[in-house]
Amino acid sequence: MRRKKGMLCGAILAAMVFLLAGTGFCQDDAKVSLKDWTKILESKVAEQVGDKGIVNYEDQYIEVVAIGAPPERYYGKPQARPLCIRAAKVVAMRDILEIVQGVRIDSETMVKDYVVESDTIKAAVNGIVKNVVQVGEPSYMSDGTCEVKYRMSMKGPFMQAILPKAIADDKKTDTPPPKVKVRPTPPGEEVYTGLVVDARGLNARPAMSPKVFDEDGKEVYGSLVVSKEYAVQQGISGYARDLTAAQSNPRVTNNPLTVKAISAEGPGRSDLKISNQDAGKLRGIKENQAFMKQCRVMIVLD
Repeated sequence: MRRKKGMLCGAILAAMVFLLAGTGFCQDDAKVSLKDWTKILESKVAEQVGDKGIVNYEDQYIEVVAIGAPPERYYGKPQARPLCIRAAKVVAMRDILEIVQGVRIDSETMVKDYVVESDTIKAAVNGIVKNVVQVGEPSYMSDGTCEVKYRMSMKGPFMQAILPKAIADDKKTDTPPPKVKVRPTPPGEEVYTGLVVDARGLNARPAMSPKVFDEDGKEVYGSLVVSKEYAVQQGISGYARDLTAAQSNPRVTNNPLTVKAISAEGPGRSDLKISNQDAGKLRGIKENQAFMKQCRVMIVLD
């Protein structure tokens, strides 16, 4: 009888060890997968910021994976996990705030420049960062810590905080687009519903407020052209990695004009130059002016 009990205890112990080992493996696997942004970076217009997180310009969010730990006195107690998640959120807010500073507004300006200039924007950005959203379930490690994915949207309040100043500043300092007589689309001429700029192969980079110039350096599309209301609602332009996906994006509806960028300009390489011929197709036609004001523009990057 004693021998049977011993065998039973041994079997239970072995099973527990096996389960614990399996749990440890799953935790380690989750730890790796949470930080693996490879698929997003390969398929989306996104940039990784060190080992902290990513800025997804295509889907307009910033995402981090934060590690939290409960106070030692709560280890092994029911309060440990909620406190662990709370600690991870504090780390996530700090990391996202750091990443936000480096988000490009245009080819020459980053968010940190606006934060330094304006206490109002600084307060708005700090407030937005506090509203980070947890994505998925936490992963609990064998050492008592947890890893949690958090995300901050770059839509809505963030655009409202940044883009009006970008538009206002440009209108104060930049040369307005050349004035042309706007006319209805001539009979038989194609009516375009949006613009797709193919900037692949130019090492161009995304930004919140990109600009498109002609060969003479005159703005064809950008903050001087768009309606502030539309820009705040959806951003000044959309981004994609695939040309076909960009051409079929609802943003540019069913018949966009596709043009090839000649070069990427500016320190941040976010401004794009197109030919004067393509610029001429966009200027002067009433429908084209309308879709540009409504930010119906997609940019394709590598």
